[in-house]
Amino acid sequence: MAAYEILIADDHPLFRSALQQALTLGLGPQVHLVEADSIAALEARLAERADWDLVLLDLNMPGAYGFSGLVLLRGQYPQLPVVMISAQEEPAVVARAREFGASGFIPKSSPLETLQQAVRSVLDGDTWWPQQDLAEGAVSDEAKAVSAGLASLTPQQFRVLTMVCDGLLNKQIAYELNVSEATVKAHVTAIFRKLGVRTRTQAALLLQQLESIPRS
Repeated sequence: MAAYEILIADDHPLFRSALQQALTLGLGPQVHLVEADSIAALEARLAERADWDLVLLDLNMPGAYGFSGLVLLRGQYPQLPVVMISAQEEPAVVARAREFGASGFIPKSSPLETLQQAVRSVLDGDTWWPQQDLAEGAVSDEAKAVSAGLASLTPQQFRVLTMVCDGLLNKQIAYELNVSEATVKAHVTAIFRKLGVRTRTQAALLLQQLESIPRS
């Protein structure tokens, strides 16, 4: 039986490998590490089982728009600690990670010891944040409302939403997900209702609210 079950969600194989080595060194050989290279792969792992001890989530993952992956996880698995890992280390990015519900934030430039310390802190039930001023990264009320709407989506609805925002038509989405076009239309209707929008463009604009650093 592994002492800890940790999901590493990052689309860079080299960084996943480095994380594997760092965590095995820091937590001992009994740690069980599983990798995912996209939001879809992460969801598949979570669908198999939900009793993970920790998810280490890269900010810029295929299938996510900024913090949308974090928001989805907080909505679907509120008991699961999520620590963001990113090469974007600006205080505004760290502050938004905190406001959107992460349990910590590890800059990718961190030394090995810092990474191990951060992971240990969160596994022990604490949080871990870089020492910096987080005041400048406040999330707008609009972004908080978007976050609440996104958190109410099912994983399949979230997949449909990201495809809509990538410009795919209903029939293309149906083909990609191997479902009927009628099913996609039903998903789109439910998504628009939950997000309070009427058009695909409005949905795409809403997702921009969850970018790592909001557009001025």
